[in-house]
Amino acid sequence: MELYSKIEGAGEPLLILHGFLGMSDNWKTLGVQWATLGYEVHLLDLRNHGRSFHASEFNYDVMVEDVAQYCANKNLNSIALLGHSMGGKVAMFFAAKYPQRVHKLIIADIGPKYYKPHHQDILAGLNAVNFENQPDRGEVEEQLSKYITDFGTRQFLMKSLYWKQPGQLAFRFNLKVFNEQIEQIGKALSPTDIFEGATLFIRGGASRYVLDSDFDDIRAHFPNAIFETIPNAGHWLHAENPALFYEKVSLFLKD
Repeated sequence: MELYSKIEGAGEPLLILHGFLGMSDNWKTLGVQWATLGYEVHLLDLRNHGRSFHASEFNYDVMVEDVAQYCANKNLNSIALLGHSMGGKVAMFFAAKYPQRVHKLIIADIGPKYYKPHHQDILAGLNAVNFENQPDRGEVEEQLSKYITDFGTRQFLMKSLYWKQPGQLAFRFNLKVFNEQIEQIGKALSPTDIFEGATLFIRGGASRYVLDSDFDDIRAHFPNAIFETIPNAGHWLHAENPALFYEKVSLFLKD
């Protein structure tokens, strides 16, 4: 089964991988901007997310192979690859396994280290929504707000709501599999996972996902990594300061 994608523009292929509970639509505005610079931008929905297929198997090994199969189907032999959060982990594992296919790697606010599960409140809120009662969008958000106080996070999750049929909302993502396999999200790269190509790690200055103390570990896996920070931005740095994120990534892609 092939991953769903939205393709913008023509030229050098740039693949963008969203984070956990996200979807390709999260990157549409930036994708269109990069398309104007002469890139063929592929906005992917990873398995169990967005409009892509649902599957009981959910880990980085299979997600890497999904992306590899997508590239093969689209005849993409040399790509620039950008991933945020969970999508950044997929991108790291992909580049380490298929280094000859990646000439530029951009990782947004995630490192190669292990991250312990930390989405408990979000999953609790999502699981509390009872779609059998046929709630409307307002009622879904009201239920989520009991568990998720941050408005931006709730709006991000609400983007995955859709009308499954008239009068019946549902989430596009595969919540059942996420409940069962949430520990897969935090997996670390192994010591032998190394990519020696050009790599940009870009983090939010207010985020705790990538610390200065992580730089040595990152360089052990990505010896040619350079680091950029978006000041006053958190984990969703590309949404909080899209102009500066676009500028820094675009400069790296052009070099």
